[in-house]
Amino acid sequence: MIVLCKIYFQMENKLDDIDFMILKELQKDGRASFTEIADRLKVSISNVRSRVTKLIEDKTIQIVGRINPQNVGFNAYANIAVSVRPAKLIPNVIDTLMKMPEVSFLANTAGEFDIEVDIMSKNNEQLHQLVNQKIAKIEGVFQTKTTLYMKVHKYAQPDLDLVK
Repeated sequence: MIVLCKIYFQMENKLDDIDFMILKELQKDGRASFTEIADRLKVSISNVRSRVTKLIEDKTIQIVGRINPQNVGFNAYANIAVSVRPAKLIPNVIDTLMKMPEVSFLANTAGEFDIEVDIMSKNNEQLHQLVNQKIAKIEGVFQTKTTLYMKVHKYAQPDLDLVK
């Protein structure tokens, strides 16, 4: 089974049902042992171990401690839409935003704005400074539109059942 697993990943580089079941188990409890996962899924421990190792190596998963931002002092969340002029500066703006520790999400977008950024900060004053002193002063940033999140009701990972 282990040999087949290695061949499968090398040839296909796609996830199968067992991979998805392992991912679901890790989403429920990221601290679950390989033994616990193997028992629940009725597969061998070595199978789970090799698959998790491969999922980490190919960057399908990253094992991290996920915090509740509000419980550790982040009380101001916002989404910032960024318009960049000239458009050739978009990669430079993205690189600069990527380095900001307050940025929790960053994406290129199609439409009125070029970039969407989610940020977390301690308070509205810190948020204000971030938008007006840091982001607005990045070369190429032409316009920003900030939406303050009043209360976050759901902050979750994607439901893996949606991709099957």
